[in-house]
Amino acid sequence: MKLRYSFSSRRTRKIDNICRQRQKYPSVARKIIDISDVILEILDARFPEETRNVELEEEILKQKKKIIYVFNKADLIGTKMEKKVKEEFYPFVFVSCTKRRGIKDLRDLIKRVANEVEKREKREIKRDQIVIAEEGKIKVGVIGYPNTGKSSLLNLLAGKSAAGVGAEAGFTKGMQKIRLSNEIVLIDSPGVIPAEQYSSANKEIIADHTMFGGKSFSQVKEPEVVVARIMERYPGILDKHYGIDSGGDCDELIESLGRKRGFLIKGGEINGDQVARLILRDWQEGNIKI
Repeated sequence: MKLRYSFSSRRTRKIDNICRQRQKYPSVARKIIDISDVILEILDARFPEETRNVELEEEILKQKKKIIYVFNKADLIGTKMEKKVKEEFYPFVFVSCTKRRGIKDLRDLIKRVANEVEKREKREIKRDQIVIAEEGKIKVGVIGYPNTGKSSLLNLLAGKSAAGVGAEAGFTKGMQKIRLSNEIVLIDSPGVIPAEQYSSANKEIIADHTMFGGKSFSQVKEPEVVVARIMERYPGILDKHYGIDSGGDCDELIESLGRKRGFLIKGGEINGDQVARLILRDWQEGNIKI
């Protein structure tokens, strides 16, 4: 009879800050929409529907602001997903920060849309005790789901390391201004999980947060649950990537990969937690193509 292992996350005891994020970060995103003339919504090209924020999109349209859909990690998708995007989103551009593709196309699209915006006189906007002085420049706000690559994209657009970049979701903690040209200023923001997708208790929803990048592989308490969700949603993808025939069984995948990589603990058992986090790291860092 095959032995089954129970997994724990005792090695990862970081405080879960996603509840505080829900209260703080959406208000920052809304401020950015208020002060911006054009908004870039950065989406994960693999999960366009799951990483979009319809609530913020509605606010953008309500304020009659311009929106550009930017699909990052486009090197990880096939033609079927590209067709879906072209049918449902406009205007849009495909980019890949890791491959440095599509950056010029995005820069040109930003300038073209910005030219459609009426030049602003110097003004002040006061919101929640924050006063922002305008200087007649076109403000391009950047919003998106956590870990979709907003800061990396801004650095490529600006041609320098202007925005902080972190491997974990939620790295950007506040607004950052970056000059794109003499006429255009980019404004970065923290990633926000849409309210209708948020949960701090439901294991399946938290697994989805992690699968789509909203929660870091190092922060999730039960990484094997996320691995199981990925295998359920994308059958055969992980087996193909790691060269393992698990038959769709998460335990089998983790056990086989653990022995293959030598992730053992005392008694020769598999360090299931370590293996599951390895898989999630590869997944979140875009090493696994779907």
